[in-house]
Amino acid sequence: MRSTLREYRGEKTDVSDCEWIADLLAHGLLKGSFIPPKPIRELRETNRLHKLLQSATIKLSSVATDVMGMSGRMMLEALLGGHTHPDTLADLAKGKLRKKLPELKKALQGRFEAHHRFMLEHILNHIDFLDEAVEKITEEVAARTAPFDDLIRLMDAVPGIDRKAAEGIIAEIGTDMDRFPTHKHLASWCGLCPGNNESAGKRKRGRIRKGDVWLKRYAIEAALASTRSKGTYLNALYHRLVRRKGHNKAIVAVAHAMLVIVYCLLKYKILYKELGADYFDKLNVVPIKRHHIRRLESLGFKVTLEPMEAAA
Repeated sequence: MRSTLREYRGEKTDVSDCEWIADLLAHGLLKGSFIPPKPIRELRETNRLHKLLQSATIKLSSVATDVMGMSGRMMLEALLGGHTHPDTLADLAKGKLRKKLPELKKALQGRFEAHHRFMLEHILNHIDFLDEAVEKITEEVAARTAPFDDLIRLMDAVPGIDRKAAEGIIAEIGTDMDRFPTHKHLASWCGLCPGNNESAGKRKRGRIRKGDVWLKRYAIEAALASTRSKGTYLNALYHRLVRRKGHNKAIVAVAHAMLVIVYCLLKYKILYKELGADYFDKLNVVPIKRHHIRRLESLGFKVTLEPMEAAA
C-alpha cells in the first residue's frame, strides 16, 4: 500500500491520483456517496409530478400555488380521464384560483400523451400511498402521546412550537426535568450552548457543542417559525441579535431561549407568559432615551422629556 494512511484525506479529485483512489477503494478506505434513505426518496414524488407536467408543457405550477391542492388534484384526475382541453380543465378551478382563469387556460395548453398519462397515474398512486402511511403514523403518534396532552398544550402556547414539535421534543427529553439540574445542563446536552474555546487566557469564538441532533433540529425549526410571529418576545430577540450576530447565530440564540422556556414549562408545569415585543426596550429605557435625545440634539433641537403621568 502506498506510503502511510496520513495521505488519505477522504476525497480526491485530481486525475493524476486515479491509481491512488483505486488503491484506497481496494482497501475499503473511501467514503460512500450520500444516498438519501428510502422514505426521503419517496417524498420526492411531488417533484417528479412537477417535472412530468413540465415535460408535457403543462405549466400548472406557474399559476396554481399547490398543484396537489383540491383544484390541482381535480385537474390531474381529469387528465387521467382523457380530458385535455384547456377550457374543460380550467373550469375545474375552485376558490381564488378562478380569478386566474385566463392564465390557467394558457398554462394548461400542452401535449399530454399516453406515456404522460401512465406516469401520472403511477405517481398519483404513490402519493396517495404515502399520504395514507403518514396519516396512519400520525394517528399512532397521537395515541402514544395522549398521556402527555396537558404538557403538549403548555408547549404549544410558545410561538413557533406546534404540536408536532412538542411531540418531538418530549420524545427526546421526556417530561421529567429532574434529570437536568438546570436549564443550562439541558442546553449543553442538546448542544445549543457555545463551546469552550479558550487559550492563553483568551476566550475565542467557539462553535456550538455537539449534542442530541434530533432535539437540536426541533429547536432550530421552532426558532425559525418563531421569527415570523410578530409582536412576541422571541421575534424581538431574533431582530435584536441578527443585526450584530447574523442570521445563523441569532437563530441558535432563539432556539436556546426556547429550550429554556420548555425546560421551565415542563419542570414547573406553568403557563407560558408572553413578554411582548417591547420587553428589551423596557429593560433599556435609559440607553434608548439617551440615544434618541442625542439624535434630536444633533439635528438642532432642544429636548425636554416629561413622564406621561406628569404631562397629563
